[in-house]
Amino acid sequence: MAMLFRAAALVVAVMLIGPALAQSPGFLLEGKVKTPRHFSLDDLKKLPPQHSDVSFQTDRGPTTASFTGVLLWSLIEAAGGIDDPEKGAAIRHAIRVTAKDGYVMVTSTGEIAPDLGGKPALVAYERDGKPLDDFRIVMPGDKHGARNVRDVVTISVE
Repeated sequence: MAMLFRAAALVVAVMLIGPALAQSPGFLLEGKVKTPRHFSLDDLKKLPPQHSDVSFQTDRGPTTASFTGVLLWSLIEAAGGIDDPEKGAAIRHAIRVTAKDGYVMVTSTGEIAPDLGGKPALVAYERDGKPLDDFRIVMPGDKHGARNVRDVVTISVE
């Protein structure tokens, strides 16, 4: 009887602790940043949230959504900024975003730098007030959604 009780207690403990141990979504910011780092949902929620309402054309027709997340430029700054001491570093680098399925999108640092292009590229964690399963890059102002990358695993400044 005691053995059955212990087995039942172990099952209950695994059921309660297991979800807490599950790895939360995250992505790696690497490359030409001063401090490459892994960002989790908790990390992003500690930074100032940004909201963006977007509309873009997809293969299935027009889509409209409201996203919440953190500006991609803010994450580069949180990683110490671009690791390039030369003048004009913000216009010389590319940003490669890779998704779980291997999809890749490339943009430039100059396009999103606040003092240059100022495009509010967003690393979103909510869509229409509901949490996303993983992180998504949202490029407000794009006419098509091809640069809105789902399930981001790495962001590399090159």
